[in-house]
Amino acid sequence: MQITTLGIDLAKSVFQLHGVDADGKVVFRKKVRRGAFLDMLSGLAPCLIGMEACATSHYWAREIAALGHEVRLIPPAYTKRQMK
Repeated sequence: MQITTLGIDLAKSVFQLHGVDADGKVVFRKKVRRGAFLDMLSGLAPCLIGMEACATSHYWAREIAALGHEVRLIPPAYTKRQMK
């Protein structure tokens, strides 16, 4: 299955990734360390990536867009913590 939308939760050293396909079904959920983050995204086909706007999100948005992905920043008021 091909990922069409990827949600990213940025943190200091470990990023959470949540990928869904065109039907909205979860394809994967991963924890990725900062050092392997761009390498992991470079291996994916271009897709829509959403992440919460924060202090470092603009930097990461530029880095990810350079890999060919479309990046959208979401205001913190529109994000919600997912309870397990």
